[in-house]
Amino acid sequence: MANTTFTGPVRSENGFQDITVNATTGAVTVDATFGATTSVTDLTTTNLVFTDQNHPTTSAINATATATAAEVITGYITSTSAAATIITLPTGTLLGAALGAVRGTVMDLYIDNTAGANTVTIAVATNGVLSSAAVDTAGSFGDLTVASGVTGLARFTIMFSSATAYAFTRTA
Repeated sequence: MANTTFTGPVRSENGFQDITVNATTGAVTVDATFGATTSVTDLTTTNLVFTDQNHPTTSAINATATATAAEVITGYITSTSAAATIITLPTGTLLGAALGAVRGTVMDLYIDNTAGANTVTIAVATNGVLSSAAVDTAGSFGDLTVASGVTGLARFTIMFSSATAYAFTRTA
């Protein structure tokens, strides 16, 4: 079958499949299925991996602690503490293993402190560093404190430089 290029939106009621055909046997292998609940998890041509932004599971950290990799990869952590709370991220090795990270893996982490009564501060651990943007502009990209109340919502981006090391920056 020939390649087809579309200039408008492409629609399907039953989803799409990305396939490869073995040149020798003709066997068809489904590489990816795209449907209503699809999230892109591997872009091998650009070596970037993005995580799902739907957050079907969240984690609650209501006291100073080191977050587990499982808590961080939910992408959404809430805090309702009345006391100031420091959440230390897991090491790059632990977080990278939980995500199956490679160089170029990117994930967003939301911290929701809207029901908290005090600040939440994020700290990076071994093999985690602040991005150059976070270091250069500490008042914005490097702001690791999340206020409480109605403005207590922040988005951070974690970008892996290898399977075991990440750069961390505030993006909202």
